[in-house]
Amino acid sequence: MERRVSTLSEIPEDQRAEAYRRYEVVRACVEEGVPQTEQSRASGVPLSTLQRWIRQYREDGLCGLARQPRADRGTRRNLSEEMIKVIEGLALCKPRRSVATIQRQVSALVLGQGWVEPSYRQVYEIVKALPQALVTLAQEGGEAYREEYELLYRREAARSNEMWQADHCLLPIWVKDEQGKSRRPWLTVIEDDKSRAIAGYRLSWSSPSAIQTALTLRQAMWRKEDARWQVCGIPDVFYTDHGSDFTSVHLEQVGADLKMQLVFSQVGRPRGRGKIERFFRSVEQLLLEQLPGYAPKEAWPRTLEPGREKERLGVMTLSDFEQCFRDWLLSDYHSRVQKGQRKGPQERWEEEGFLPRMPESLEQLDLLLVQVARKRRVQQSGIAFEGYAYLDPTLSAYVGEEVMIRYDPLDLAELRVFFEDRFVCRAVCPELSGQTVSLKEIVAARQRRRRQLRVEIVEREALVKRYTKMMVRTDGAVSQEPEKEQENEEKRAMC
Repeated sequence: MERRVSTLSEIPEDQRAEAYRRYEVVRACVEEGVPQTEQSRASGVPLSTLQRWIRQYREDGLCGLARQPRADRGTRRNLSEEMIKVIEGLALCKPRRSVATIQRQVSALVLGQGWVEPSYRQVYEIVKALPQALVTLAQEGGEAYREEYELLYRREAARSNEMWQADHCLLPIWVKDEQGKSRRPWLTVIEDDKSRAIAGYRLSWSSPSAIQTALTLRQAMWRKEDARWQVCGIPDVFYTDHGSDFTSVHLEQVGADLKMQLVFSQVGRPRGRGKIERFFRSVEQLLLEQLPGYAPKEAWPRTLEPGREKERLGVMTLSDFEQCFRDWLLSDYHSRVQKGQRKGPQERWEEEGFLPRMPESLEQLDLLLVQVARKRRVQQSGIAFEGYAYLDPTLSAYVGEEVMIRYDPLDLAELRVFFEDRFVCRAVCPELSGQTVSLKEIVAARQRRRRQLRVEIVEREALVKRYTKMMVRTDGAVSQEPEKEQENEEKRAMC
């Protein structure tokens, strides 16, 4: 028995099952003494075949009952290797050829090469034996091969806030803007990869940009006022595509300051981001289809026929639409149990009971996300930026120095000025802010700065005179260091 087990381990599974079926037929004759003719009639196995099985079983046991592979398996009889290569080459060439066409073309080559003409069946077997990955690469190109056969590394978060994803979508719905014109709004979304809960969103008329992403991140990270929306914190990884709105220097600075790793999908191949694409489909199917102004892509050509312009008129304003979207997100989507899940996105985000990593304050978020950092040199007329002049009395102490300014791209009325990572002042633009800096304040600041500089000059001049007097003797020769000279004078005085 031990021999049978050790031998069976070397038999393929399909052959092992067939060997057991043959053994059930053979066992009655070998072990129970049933006559071979009787067992042949009962089992339906020809007598000669039964006798051969019994002989193989007595010689090699169960291994002898396994079907032996053909010695010429994997080879094509009467076909040369060169002919097989030609058939395979024709099957891989563009445009795609049928098996009959390949067989006719090869047959035309037989006369000149002295080959044996292949049959249709042989050509068919050669073509079908080609690896499908090889055929796809040859016939459909690298993109189709990449999508179908390349090994993928799909990023999967193990816990909430481990990875967030972000993307933009031009929504298929017409909404009225401030001037009453119908437009399609952009939706920017940040989604938690683990729970699929939405951490933040932003509806805007503006095309995707770094500032839109920053404003959405600000909402996503900070605590929400609505008790139904608990998703917040700083993610470990922020995963996006290679759009300029995500790969900006501003966002890189934010990631470094918040200790948030930025990961970008491969250019042109945003794999692993199907979850957020699925959310956009959910928005269209579960919300937009129920609202007036819904405009699926296939229903609207680039240009409408004359007289059909009214079909594109929006009904809701952007604020009305945002209220509908917010109610749907918090009341429906975040509580909807998705396929393959047991809880809704909001519950899945909360189920681990973790404490999210939070920013120090909302002001810190504004500095990092909303207010962009730039370097500027303080001029005598203040700080020049975007064609405007920014003033503050405190800047009089920093004329000629290079400072770091932070500003809100949506409000250029003031700049926050930093020098060597220390906050200096808020410089205002009188044209944009309505605030003015009086001449009296400027003069007072200049005088204070001048007095400070003169005090420093006097101190340094006094120090230089003191050391010069100690270092120079009456004969004009240079003495030893001041400390040693003073020590020598004290010794001479004691003598």
